[in-house]
Amino acid sequence: MVKKLMLLTLVSIIIIPLVGCQSPGHSHRPDENTLYVGSVQTSFPSAYMPWLSREGIAPTIAGMLYDSLFVYDEDSGNYLPAIGREWYYVDQDGEPILTEDGSIDYARLEEIYGDPEHEYLAVKVIIHDTITWSDGEPLTVEDIYYSFDIATNNQLSNHAGALAWTSDLRHKYTNGVLTQQGVFTYDHGAAKQGYAIPIEDRDTVLYLHVNKVLGSVMPLFTSVLILPEHVWSPVVTKESQLNSTAPNEEILYRYSHPVGSGSWVLDAEESGSQQIILHRRKDYHLTKDDGSPLIGLDTIKYVLYQEINVAIYALLKGHIDVLNNSVSSNYLRLFENEDDLFISNAPGQFTQTLVFNLNPVASERNPMRDLLQNRDFRQAMALAINQEELITRVLDGAGLPASAGLMSASLEEFYNPAADSLPTEYAARLAKANALLDTIVPDKDSDGYRLLGGQRISLQILGSPGEQDVISFLQIQFQKIGIEVKYAAKGTQPESTYLYTSRFDMTLHGVTFSLSNVDIMYPAHFQTLGRTSNYGRLVNEELNNVIHEMRFTLDLNTKYDLIKTIQPMIAEEYYKVPLYTSNVISVARTDRFEGFRVVEGATVMNTESLENLRKTKGSR
Repeated sequence: MVKKLMLLTLVSIIIIPLVGCQSPGHSHRPDENTLYVGSVQTSFPSAYMPWLSREGIAPTIAGMLYDSLFVYDEDSGNYLPAIGREWYYVDQDGEPILTEDGSIDYARLEEIYGDPEHEYLAVKVIIHDTITWSDGEPLTVEDIYYSFDIATNNQLSNHAGALAWTSDLRHKYTNGVLTQQGVFTYDHGAAKQGYAIPIEDRDTVLYLHVNKVLGSVMPLFTSVLILPEHVWSPVVTKESQLNSTAPNEEILYRYSHPVGSGSWVLDAEESGSQQIILHRRKDYHLTKDDGSPLIGLDTIKYVLYQEINVAIYALLKGHIDVLNNSVSSNYLRLFENEDDLFISNAPGQFTQTLVFNLNPVASERNPMRDLLQNRDFRQAMALAINQEELITRVLDGAGLPASAGLMSASLEEFYNPAADSLPTEYAARLAKANALLDTIVPDKDSDGYRLLGGQRISLQILGSPGEQDVISFLQIQFQKIGIEVKYAAKGTQPESTYLYTSRFDMTLHGVTFSLSNVDIMYPAHFQTLGRTSNYGRLVNEELNNVIHEMRFTLDLNTKYDLIKTIQPMIAEEYYKVPLYTSNVISVARTDRFEGFRVVEGATVMNTESLENLRKTKGSR
């Protein structure tokens, strides 16, 4: 009933203003070559330095203005060209370690680098020789050296994220002094290290030394957006850091007037807190196979909306072409009878989990939280969660059950079904859950809730306002095993306020694991204590050892096997218990542009869409 009432309310908010109005007209989007995109958030950023923010639209815009070395393709497992053209693991002489068909020769890689005397893997990267920055200056490997170098020097960058991205790069600073070099170019020690770079290749070839982890190149290749040395080096100092908390006038100007190498440039004069205008770079170095521009659009105009219902109304009325935000499944019925709409109901990549605070710091311990240290108690809670019901009632069916090993079943090479060993029939799950709790907390009050020391067991789940539906249904499910849970608002800075400080019982947390990220994400979620995603401070030495072995093996088949071994170990902790993997629902108009693509884990405003959009026949 609550869900139906919510839907009716949404319908009235959006549909009533449409009564008596004419159908959408093109006059709302006057420029025929501009894609108008609505984005829902509080305000647009004024700074576009790509390492500044993870919030709102800022990282999306940064990824359009700047490029990384490569782009990872989850389907093929390959790194696709961006700034980088190709890369190899190399031997001591700098020769690529490849099989006859041009793929990585993992057997030879292990033969060469498996010896403990070798402390690192050597990687050769060759970049395109036709790239320029948006101010016309050529991009060279010295820009890449600068980006990696400053990322590892926190005294200049003041950026903890950059330190994490480069943690497997063997290029280290201590108190602002370079103590170990791990990036080599013609001008930065390549010859001394033994890497012969011909002078004609001085701008396009570099070598990296990375930890002996097969996934060590992933964040270096895909997370670090490369910065122009000629823009930042003259102004960044220990006093005026790259990620400055009090930027001076020069730094501020560079924040608001970005010089990037990506396929788009910012119209700084026309952009502001209410709109962002990007123009396509006509000299972008990547093209389609036939040599035509990678992107056919000329301009993208992002328009700010502070409320989702207003943004949807604007889309239906033709004020915008695309709604960039993922929307709730509640809205699907509003769209299904509308003409000229493309609805993307894409499979999700993030699994929503319920995380238990099972090892709080001493000052945050209490008898209720002590219960969460009991694995049988956590197992009972996991058994009470009915994923199918959550998907049906909270997501309107727009989602899939998630594995307890937190690896998607669609990743057939890595998914281990042994992680999902609990009963599937819900009545059997409840029976087992209550049997477990009867041995731990058998006493109940008159309402059927279990007691601890004469007090009702009552736990809180941290969540955002948009997650209240999920928590409401979890309340119903946990009531069936006699456990009371309540919603607790996580606020605007939950990590610093609650999660890192152990001030919570449970929290909702979206996670995603795949071959491309486990080397970083497994330690962050299950090993490292402190300011990491291991919010509940799990400590499991056996699991830690297997994760360590998985990270450092150079045998790819062994790595796959260890990933499969880890999944049941994660599941049996009942620490990050899966709730569901929700679809990403987004929508666009097709009266002016067509060619929108559905991409797993992304809204309709994705790279494939931008590269395939074309004017609809008959549109002006």
